[in-house]
Amino acid sequence: MSVRIVALGNERAGFEDSLQQPDLITTYFGRHAIIRHIEERRLLGFATHITFPAFAEYQACIFGRVRVLIHDCPSWELFDNDWYRSRNVLGLADIIVLKYSVNDKTSFQEVKDNYVPMIKRILNQWTVPVIVTAIGTRQNEEGPPCSCPLCTSDKGSCVPFYEGIELSKEIGAAYLELHSLNDFYVGKYFGGVLEYFIIQCLKQKSSQKKKKRSSRPHIIPPPTLREPVKLPCLKIEDSHYHRDLLNLYHSSLCADVVFSSKDGREVSRAHRVVLCNASHVFMSLFGVEIASDPSELPGKIVHNLFTIDQRDTALNSSQALLQNSQPVRVIILDSLLCACYSEVLKFIYTGNNCWDELKSVLWKKLKNPEQVKNVMETLKWLFKSNAKTPCSSSQVAKGKEQYQSCCCSLSFFFQNPGLADVVFTIQGASIYAHRAVLVARCEVMAAMFSGYYAETKACQVPIQGVSKETFLSFLEYLYTDACCTASILQAMALLICAEMYQIHRLQQICESYIVTQLQSMPSRELVSTNLSIVNLYNKAKFHNATRLSTWLLHFIASNYLIFSQKLEFQELSEEEQVFVENHRWPSSSYLQELTEYRHHIHSGRSRCILM
Repeated sequence: MSVRIVALGNERAGFEDSLQQPDLITTYFGRHAIIRHIEERRLLGFATHITFPAFAEYQACIFGRVRVLIHDCPSWELFDNDWYRSRNVLGLADIIVLKYSVNDKTSFQEVKDNYVPMIKRILNQWTVPVIVTAIGTRQNEEGPPCSCPLCTSDKGSCVPFYEGIELSKEIGAAYLELHSLNDFYVGKYFGGVLEYFIIQCLKQKSSQKKKKRSSRPHIIPPPTLREPVKLPCLKIEDSHYHRDLLNLYHSSLCADVVFSSKDGREVSRAHRVVLCNASHVFMSLFGVEIASDPSELPGKIVHNLFTIDQRDTALNSSQALLQNSQPVRVIILDSLLCACYSEVLKFIYTGNNCWDELKSVLWKKLKNPEQVKNVMETLKWLFKSNAKTPCSSSQVAKGKEQYQSCCCSLSFFFQNPGLADVVFTIQGASIYAHRAVLVARCEVMAAMFSGYYAETKACQVPIQGVSKETFLSFLEYLYTDACCTASILQAMALLICAEMYQIHRLQQICESYIVTQLQSMPSRELVSTNLSIVNLYNKAKFHNATRLSTWLLHFIASNYLIFSQKLEFQELSEEEQVFVENHRWPSSSYLQELTEYRHHIHSGRSRCILM
């Protein structure tokens, strides 16, 4: 058997060092008579599972095998912050102890104004013994404590004796004054009263167990509300940005540079936009302005490594590129570099910064350590002039040979007319782009620019059915492998554009953004928002965004009480409405059980343990 004691109030208030002062509960259950026979074990310990955060929970064993559970709440603020569960604890109490300091009227007022009204409601339904305990010696008393109601010594911040008596009479409680937390007052005075109530409580419980089950009132437990079904998780596939660029190199589609040896033998084909993004040396070679590097270093390296065929000098211009001219021929002057230039280009296109791996590839190609060293030195100078990726000072301090990253995202050429060979016209604006990037990153545009379509040789390509902002976000993803949307509607527009051009990873990014934004919206915002979730669902379904449409339908079902009240809910098909009804939260069966439970509670045949 067990007895549950609930202690309310702060008896240590008013002390100068309240944290170091003992409290009534731990003083009594930790030292005194009813548990003195238990040896070699901790008599009073914190409960292993804290069920109610507002309460300090203790447990003790008394009279041999009777377990006592003590819930101690020293502050009304803690009680009020966890109101529903705290009220539940109070409803389960077998004995209630109200305690306050006689030298702190605030603690007394807290008991009187907050706890006493609740206890009155409990006492109207069933009987619970209550002990009101006033602790401490009044600081303004001279001589023995006076219990006379007319005594004028109880003034100021102290709680007069008669106020405690009146409070006890109001709720039919036993009133005790403990002038000190010593063995006499706590062990015999308070302990005697508490032990009496514990024994009476045990007798009452024992007699109740002997009654027949038929005589007991049938109490229906409250219905259990299950957690909503976990919404599907939308994953984003790994990036294949550099793999796309490497495939572009192997295919030689839209190649505008042909590298050859001194004797005119073709070595490899490449793309200016990728080369210029890797090094300022190539920018200098192809006449691209280098705003961040005014030095002459790139030009000096160019003259030592490369030269443009004189017959193609006139083709090395943006105007020639827009006229869809033939690739420009570049002669490699360094014979060692020429011998392994294909491997160097693969290294550039993959965006790999593992120079040890490149060194291993060059060793297999040249099989001469001195030649490999010379080529690595040449590449060091080729990529060292790239000011976009400087070495850190900590790397230099280590004394190791450092090389620059040879290929990062193509963001430098996004919306940059330099080296552009196609112009998109949309809503009266012109957007410059590079066929090589479009072909590498988008299969639809690869077919458009390399097949028998009108766009294959056109310099200007009109775009219909997409806004300028959405198309720019789409191009930004192609160039940088990332995108930034400002709203759910903008993300949906970008998803539709990605579906039009079959960019599945961009679709997944947009889906993830929409899901994240909706999950972060509180319920009150879902109620008041003008955003139509059903309209988003219909668009996702129409544009083959199966994962998003499935998630949105589950989202509507999980917030059924909100969306079922909106007019847009009727736009769902009959089959979709049946799905939402079957997966709704809270379920219709739970609401039915809740209605029956409330009817049972208020019918008078049962009492609610919470209220």
